[in-house]
Amino acid sequence: MQGTRFAPDRGLTTRMVGTMFLIGLLYVVFVGVLVALLRGAWPFVLVLAGGLFVAQFWFSDRIAAFGMGAREVSPQEAPELHGAVDRLCALADMPKPRVAIADSDVPNAFATGRDQRNALVCATTGLLRRLEPEELEGVLAHELSHVAHRDVAVMTIASFLGVLAGIVTRIGLWGGLRRVGGRDANTALIMVLVPLVSAVVYAISFLLTRMLSRYRELSADRAGALLTGRPSALASALTKVTGQMARIPTRDLRQAEPFNAFYFAPALSRDSLSRLLSSHPTLEQRLDQLGRISAQLGRP
Repeated sequence: MQGTRFAPDRGLTTRMVGTMFLIGLLYVVFVGVLVALLRGAWPFVLVLAGGLFVAQFWFSDRIAAFGMGAREVSPQEAPELHGAVDRLCALADMPKPRVAIADSDVPNAFATGRDQRNALVCATTGLLRRLEPEELEGVLAHELSHVAHRDVAVMTIASFLGVLAGIVTRIGLWGGLRRVGGRDANTALIMVLVPLVSAVVYAISFLLTRMLSRYRELSADRAGALLTGRPSALASALTKVTGQMARIPTRDLRQAEPFNAFYFAPALSRDSLSRLLSSHPTLEQRLDQLGRISAQLGRP
């Protein structure tokens, strides 16, 4: 956020900082428990934790962009998309990210990159075909807000604990920890406790990370709407994208679902699990916030 004109949101920032503190505290406790249980294997724990963190921080965004089929395009190939990004970057006083298009009928957009120098903003062909220019700018302003706030790096760090806990759980369940210590009662106890602790940590970190993701989506909506001064355009894009999702074949939506955390709007949402497990706020929450911003700006 520093160095750009994206508006801060102190309330959401406070909640996000609190959530990140809880995730960090959970990480410290988790590693401490592993070191205590595995005793002589603490170098293994530290190397595993450090290696996984570096790999996820440096490569997860590139893997995600590749998985979503993002293809970088030049201004000659996509003049309207580049023009919109140019205008918004000038308005926000931020470096222009790389621009890409994903060949998918699912109407969506996403941003990747751990900082502004490595950022990429991508829109799907389905989104470009369905939105009006003002609606597209609203969506792109939302995604550029993610870049300005370094949301990809924040969410990568936040989700790392869950990845580590999940891997340790699998190691324990597969019996890989049998190599640590002898085959006595203590080893058997460790074989039970490590997967159990890891599973509990994974569940808690997953819920905290999803909560943080919902906060950051609301923050990106607000910052994007204030930057363009047209919250109604972003609200229209949200309504249109969400409504069009129902017309996309379920098979295509399921293929896109693993990348929901990156998308402007989730490809699939399950009503029974929506609020607790969703990476995004509900459509009603997002539209309600944009409505309040419109009222504050004196816009219809």
